[in-house]
Amino acid sequence: MFPPVRSAPLWLALMLGLPALAATPDDALRAADPASPAAALPLPLPDPQRLDPPEQPDDLARARSLWREANQRVAEFPRGHIDLLRWEAAHARAEPDTAAPPALGLAEALRASLRQRPDLFTHAGMNALAQARVRVAYAGHVRDVQQAWTDAVTARERVQLRAAVLDASRSGSELGRRMVRAGNWPAARLMQEQLIESAAWQAQADAALAAHATIEHLAGLMGVWRADEVRALGERLGAGLPALPARAGDGLAQDGIEAAVLRADPTLALEADPARRAFAGLPAGRWAAWETARDAAIAALPDPATGNPTPPHIDNLALLRETRLQEADEHRARLLARASERRAMARNAWAQLQARHAGARHAEQVVAGLKDAQQQETLLRYNGMFDSTWQLLASARERLDALDAALVARRDFWRAQAAWQALIAGAGFTPDSAPGAARAATPTEAGGH
Repeated sequence: MFPPVRSAPLWLALMLGLPALAATPDDALRAADPASPAAALPLPLPDPQRLDPPEQPDDLARARSLWREANQRVAEFPRGHIDLLRWEAAHARAEPDTAAPPALGLAEALRASLRQRPDLFTHAGMNALAQARVRVAYAGHVRDVQQAWTDAVTARERVQLRAAVLDASRSGSELGRRMVRAGNWPAARLMQEQLIESAAWQAQADAALAAHATIEHLAGLMGVWRADEVRALGERLGAGLPALPARAGDGLAQDGIEAAVLRADPTLALEADPARRAFAGLPAGRWAAWETARDAAIAALPDPATGNPTPPHIDNLALLRETRLQEADEHRARLLARASERRAMARNAWAQLQARHAGARHAEQVVAGLKDAQQQETLLRYNGMFDSTWQLLASARERLDALDAALVARRDFWRAQAAWQALIAGAGFTPDSAPGAARAATPTEAGGH
């Protein structure tokens, strides 16, 4: 989690659309100057884990005194037993700061990023090809900003969830320490709880580092380079991602996805017009002769496994002198390659979008729902003295893990949505390499009560 921002003027600058960070020439020179002030901001890592062993006195009277004191403290443990779940439910998500500035939305992030990309502006006097290239690059940039914003919002929320898991794990360790001190537990049982806490600590540290990296990436796209302003930017991220839509793909029919992508590709239309003219100008019957010569050259190729590979060779000089045939074939090959590539992108992007949407709905409605029901069942069994406090703690951690997995799955959907929108606006497509929803931690066997 990020420390609160102390600079009210900086908040005001951010609320007014980042006018202080407008990437003026002087600001760019300051950013490039090694002498510009750059105070280091520490990464907000969790507090170190406590590993000092509980007191084990040799004196019998002291041991009895510690036993009575420890049992009394176990009974009063503020976040043990049912109070733990009430606390966890109230603190799974951080309370909003009423003094915080308005949340940084995607539209504001995009506007700020465009100050850093003068190459993404069309202007008077541009020819059609140049404008098409800018439109394609702009669609890709919008996708990159949307994915960066999505990653940053998700990472910040994951820090809060992992902090809740760590706090619940520390509660188990602390209660275990008191059990050992009271003589009700062996030290080995406490070490199990401490290992659970250790894993939760590492997960919290990793989440903090991931949040730092995603916010730095978003800030870089927006032209924010000062460390304190990057931190302020992190504080302005929204409380969470938008909810999942009922259906992915904006209601587009299955048989319309390739057509939508082909229509959106401006360079494909520019390629199709000269190809059409080249095909129309071919002499009657000559294209068939060219195809015959081309296919014969391909058929005559030696087996590449038997020696050095050689390219296909055409000997018919009469055909070769008709340059229109070669030009038409080149147009045909380029057009077919471009169209095939775009159609494949359409199918892959659509499949990714549908899979991410289904996965996110499954994580939210099935996995998280089952973990919530499992926690309620564990609570009932605990109240009936059938399950232990540590099983109750494990159930609380598993529920938080399920919420974390659902959050990551929702992030993956919105990343896929950004990629799909960019594709139908003319940009390219590459399958998302972001990791899928994290698997919930395997529960550790819990014993004792």
